[in-house]
Amino acid sequence: MRVADKVTFGGSDLDRAAALRRNAAELATALDAGAGIIALWRGKPLVTGDPTQGPCHLVQLARGAKVLGDAREPPIFLGQIAGSAVFAQDISPWTPTEPVDDAQIGAFLDPTIQHHPAAPAGSAFRELRAVMNQLDARDAELAATARALINWHQSHGFCAKCGVASIMAEAGWQRHCPGCGAHHFPRTDPVVIMLITQGDRVLLGRSPGWPEGMFSLLAGFVEPGETIEAAVRREVFEETAIRVGPVAYVADQPWPFPASLMIGCKGEALSDQITVDPVELEAARWVTRSELLTVFAGTHPEIRPARKGAIAHVLLEHWLADRLD
Repeated sequence: MRVADKVTFGGSDLDRAAALRRNAAELATALDAGAGIIALWRGKPLVTGDPTQGPCHLVQLARGAKVLGDAREPPIFLGQIAGSAVFAQDISPWTPTEPVDDAQIGAFLDPTIQHHPAAPAGSAFRELRAVMNQLDARDAELAATARALINWHQSHGFCAKCGVASIMAEAGWQRHCPGCGAHHFPRTDPVVIMLITQGDRVLLGRSPGWPEGMFSLLAGFVEPGETIEAAVRREVFEETAIRVGPVAYVADQPWPFPASLMIGCKGEALSDQITVDPVELEAARWVTRSELLTVFAGTHPEIRPARKGAIAHVLLEHWLADRLD
């Protein structure tokens, strides 16, 4: 089974070249030689193309490009592609000339785009969720890695041991504290997302604040001291009061919103009476296989299809095709 082949951010030919993170001289040489730098503004990558029309591509800039002039931190080394280094740099301090709606930029799906006057023609900063399905595997992995690392640096600027401002190190893969000497590493939060079925039905739910009509598979964070299987059973019961029996791993997906690893599982429901926890969910329902077909076709009167490329969509698609085993 090759479920992961259809999962966006599922990996590419990127060589993360971890040993180079400690070689500042070699990385500086690569930058001087014109290594590509991906620019992100408030988590949005600079891309060419319109995702509603066709493929999009990350823009790679050279050090010294005017677009990067507002960056306050050095470039982060993402890895190598065919021996060539690729970096990312945050330019969030830049102020766009067009009005910025902070409510939309912080929303579940930001529809706004921003144009930098010094950026290549036809390029713009776009929400990663909006372009994820139109990026090839390499660009998707680069964008996900860049966004997750930049978000981590923005939210972990102070030492968790002594409170002193920390500094970027190891080409962006660590933060060091000059006060107590502590080393801090990027975090990735494990999240279970589960295809819970009972016969010909699958369990779907929606969180408060989601776009109208959006339903998806249930999901939740794995807690300390907990196995993946236990997290699946606990989360489903907490959110819907449904008891789950056998659980099996299916596939996973890096999810840089802000920094999770979505662990896709399937499970068999032992009960079917739903009692929604209103703190966690706005609604939950059983959906039959034939009903889900209309969801995927876009003709269901109440439920919109899950986003293509997201692991929820892939798991549901494989369940419909009876290809999970």
